[in-house]
Amino acid sequence: MTQFKTYYEQEVAPKLVEAFKYENRMQIPKLEKVVINVGLGEAIQNIKLLDAASDELRMITGQKPVVTRARKSIAAFKLREGMPIGCMVTLRRDRMYDFLNKLVNAALPRVRDFRGVSPKGMDGQGNYTLGIKEQIIFPEIDYDKVEKIYGLNVSIVTSAKSDDEGRMLLRLMGMPFKN
Repeated sequence: MTQFKTYYEQEVAPKLVEAFKYENRMQIPKLEKVVINVGLGEAIQNIKLLDAASDELRMITGQKPVVTRARKSIAAFKLREGMPIGCMVTLRRDRMYDFLNKLVNAALPRVRDFRGVSPKGMDGQGNYTLGIKEQIIFPEIDYDKVEKIYGLNVSIVTSAKSDDEGRMLLRLMGMPFKN
C-alpha cells in the first residue's frame, strides 16, 4: 500500500465522515480512477510525434498508454476514421495514488505563476478534470529530449455523489484549489 493511500485512510476519510456525517464506511467518497489523455492533432502529418508522446506518458505514469483513434472522418482536418490521433492511460489502485501524489506535490508546484487549480472543473457528480498545458512540468521528462510541447487532460473520477463532496475529498488529498 502506498503512502498516499495510507494518508487517505488515516487522515482524509475521518475528516470526510466528520464533515458530511456519513453513517456507513461505504458512503465515504474515494478515488476510483485517474485518466490521463493526450490529443495530438499534429499526429496526422507526423506519426512519430505520437510515439514520442506515448513514451513520455509511459514515463510519467509507469503504465503503457493506449493509442486513441479518430471516430469520424473530418475532411477539413484531413482526418480519416481510424487514424491514430492521441493516447491515454487509465490508472487505478496504487499507481493512481502514486500519480496523484506526484501531480500534487511535484508537478503542479513547477507550473510558472501557479496560484492554484480552478475549482470549476467539477462535472456535477464529484469528478474533476484538469488541463495541463505542458508535459514538461513532470519531473521524469527531460526538457532537452522533448520533441514537441503538448498538453494533457487529467480526469479524476471519485465515488462522491456531489461536487462539494468531491471538492472536499480532493482538497484534503492536497489538490491546491484557488480560493
